[in-house]
Amino acid sequence: MSENRIEHDTMGDIEVSNANLWGSQTQRALMHFDISTEKMPLEFLWALAEVKRACILANIHLGLFSMRKGEPLLLAVEEVIMKLHWKEFPLSIWQTGSATQTNMNMNEVIANLATRLAEMESGPKRQFHPNDDVNAGQSSNDVIPTAIHVAGVCQIKQYLLPILDELIDTFEKKSKDFSGITKVGRTHLQDAVPLTLGQEFSGYLSQLRIARWAIQLALSSLSELAIGGTAVGTGINTTQEFAKLVVENLSLSTGIDFTEAENKFAAIAGSEVLVNMHGALKTLAIALMKISTDIRLMASGPRAGLGEISIPENEPGSSIMPGKVNPTQCEALAMICYQVMGNDVTIGMGAASGNFELNVFRPLILHNFLQSIRLLADGMNSFNQHCVKGIEPNLNRIKELMNASLMLATALSPHIGYEKTAAITKLAHEKNMNLREAAITSGLVTESDFDRWVAPEKLTKNE
Repeated sequence: MSENRIEHDTMGDIEVSNANLWGSQTQRALMHFDISTEKMPLEFLWALAEVKRACILANIHLGLFSMRKGEPLLLAVEEVIMKLHWKEFPLSIWQTGSATQTNMNMNEVIANLATRLAEMESGPKRQFHPNDDVNAGQSSNDVIPTAIHVAGVCQIKQYLLPILDELIDTFEKKSKDFSGITKVGRTHLQDAVPLTLGQEFSGYLSQLRIARWAIQLALSSLSELAIGGTAVGTGINTTQEFAKLVVENLSLSTGIDFTEAENKFAAIAGSEVLVNMHGALKTLAIALMKISTDIRLMASGPRAGLGEISIPENEPGSSIMPGKVNPTQCEALAMICYQVMGNDVTIGMGAASGNFELNVFRPLILHNFLQSIRLLADGMNSFNQHCVKGIEPNLNRIKELMNASLMLATALSPHIGYEKTAAITKLAHEKNMNLREAAITSGLVTESDFDRWVAPEKLTKNE
């Protein structure tokens, strides 16, 4: 038996290995788009298979397929959804901008697999066609953006948000645990008036909640699907009932409420919904960048830095300096945040570069969009488990820095005025005195007045 078989498309015949389920268009794409190592994301391929199943079920319901014809197709696509054939989807991200090659890759695998499954039964031989059968009622132009939205919504709701919620819970707990610890505040990387470590962590908590709110708000529009628009948005070669059924089937299979896009022309030609959602993801990345940087600085040292908190020591930090431990989780998360910010620029450029009735940068957009979700979710989980949960305050160091701070003098201003207070702080700095010594030496403040007016714990409350 030959190791290869002949597959046919409108371009002619081409040899395909018998070991593979794909067909002629996938084989041509492998030849013509042998570019780099980035392949179509598995999350997207799963979503595309879910869309295909929803379409097959819709066509059965509409009477386009009999159950005898539809059953092998359903069995085939079910095997793909179960990830039994992931090696059959080898195509590069860097292909046609509509991702037609990937749509046809999926169509060919399902068609050939359904044909093989049908051949196992007795009765007349049945052939399944990737375009006429698997792609019935569809175009790459509406199927691909539909699958991107399905993948994005599922990944965000089922993966990213639960991990973000766990991180939020950890910061909420730390904020409460640290509520009684007064420390130096810092603005411009310089000493400022005091606050509690709990208040500082409550700021991080709120930043994460703001980002979560932005993501949740963007989910409703991301849940709108382009399916039914076919090539340019008019819905040629399909019906309104078909799109309605596909959306219902997807909602049932995923447990998520999807709806039809209000305007199919915009859904196919534009990508503003993805830009909007990724903007929310960028907001999360910006918050995480700020938080991880602060934690890295607060944990710096342990002898020559701030050293206000201790973070878990997960692994040796140096190949040459014994005993060195580095804030590796903070660094990893920071790199992730920079990547997401870069992805946001790329997605914006891709979304802005469509022409007329089609955006032809879909693979680029989906690659960066799904990578950001994956990176943020994995990064937050690692940061939470291996860093934030293990943060402990270094009480002695916090007290030492608090007592040495000159910005406690701010509490004197209402009593002796700004300029006299500034003179006291200048004296303390120049003579290397603590603030209490300088205030009493100046003759402007008595011991009892200073102790009554300058109480760090009281300064953290607006009373």
